[in-house]
Amino acid sequence: MWGGRFQSGPDAIMEEINASIDFDKRLWAQDIRGSLAHLAMLEKQGIVAAADAKAISEGLEAVRGEIESGSFTFSRALEDIHMNVESRLAALAGPAAGRLHTARSRNDQVATDFRLWVRDTIDDLDAQLKDLMTALTEKALAFAGAVMPGFTHLQSAQPVTFGHHLMAYVEMLGRDRGRFADARRRLNECPLGAAALAGTSFPIDRHATARALGFDRPTANSLDSVSDRDFVLEALSAASITAMHLSRFAEEIVIWTTPQFAFVALSDKFTTGSSIMPQKRNPDAAELVRGKAGRVIGALIGLLVMMKGLPLAYGKDMQEDKEPAFDALQTLSLCTAAMAGMVRDMAPDLKRMKAAAGSGYATATDLADWLVRELNLPFREAHHVTGRLVGMAAERKLPLEKLSLAEMQGVEQRINDGVFGVLGVEKSVRSRTSYGGTAPANVKAQAKRWLKALSKG
Repeated sequence: MWGGRFQSGPDAIMEEINASIDFDKRLWAQDIRGSLAHLAMLEKQGIVAAADAKAISEGLEAVRGEIESGSFTFSRALEDIHMNVESRLAALAGPAAGRLHTARSRNDQVATDFRLWVRDTIDDLDAQLKDLMTALTEKALAFAGAVMPGFTHLQSAQPVTFGHHLMAYVEMLGRDRGRFADARRRLNECPLGAAALAGTSFPIDRHATARALGFDRPTANSLDSVSDRDFVLEALSAASITAMHLSRFAEEIVIWTTPQFAFVALSDKFTTGSSIMPQKRNPDAAELVRGKAGRVIGALIGLLVMMKGLPLAYGKDMQEDKEPAFDALQTLSLCTAAMAGMVRDMAPDLKRMKAAAGSGYATATDLADWLVRELNLPFREAHHVTGRLVGMAAERKLPLEKLSLAEMQGVEQRINDGVFGVLGVEKSVRSRTSYGGTAPANVKAQAKRWLKALSKG
């Protein structure tokens, strides 16, 4: 492979640390696609004769067929996917195969292959995120009026609806899709033809190659072309934020499915049992989504640390970009699919959630708002009055609405019986009509808007 410069083969440990074929073989489709585009350009530019181009093209298609059928033998001695394909091509196409590598290097070749793979993966993830958003939105629309407690500090705060809670994750995932789309737009430049680092003296047409591979344009600087891994970092950054969002939702599912909460139930499809405790139904799918977020985030940190000390242009360190990226993006794909399944599977306990929504004096803010609105109290004074009434109710172990009018007037004499119109949890959520609020009418409108947008892409 190295021609005349080396007189002997590598040490066994050198071969072990140097080989990447065990993981970069998944780039085979992108590698062959890039080679065919490069070959077509070389032929059109008169750099490779038509007869040689035909032999190379047929050889590449044969290699594609062998890999697809599983009959291709990958060799660790040939280091990576590029040399494995090239070696087999030489056996199939003869001396003509050696002309394919004209005006390119493995440096720009791998950068191109990896960009193609990341781009393809982003497209797949986008479709999965869209499916998860659709699942959430459909469930939110079905339960737009189902009252549940809203929390801050994991303490009961104010009543919300189950639909409103689910729609919060739709908003998060919408931003995630936007980040992936931004990353895709920036990565869509083609490094092929930058060669090792300085470009080439051959009269190549890099714009034609870029168009053939679906890129918007060729990269503008040959040094940057082969040393840039921002496109992986951006994809992993978007993936890490997405994984964090999925982990937050997974944590809530874990909490909601405990007997102490019992807000939702998951079927046998997404739970497991215990080897010793027959009563157990464990939300393992949600726990694994929560746990696997660490793998995704770790891949981003690892790549940032690897890249931070590299001078221009290419260093072998950059071989370490692929394995964690492959794992992280595949992990995110699995987690997204699992979460979509759980969303469609989960069954909310409406009575349980409604009862919990009324606990912890969750309508106290409604009372304070009523005092401001109806009695024209300054909010801080209304807050103080409400706090005294909550203390009174807590001492007597009563919900706020069970205090008598006389008892309330003992704290603030201007309170009238109109106050009871705001103290129920259903009345509370219906009153939250501000844009983005939890009122069922708002939730239905937002869900319908999202479903319309998702149907268009």
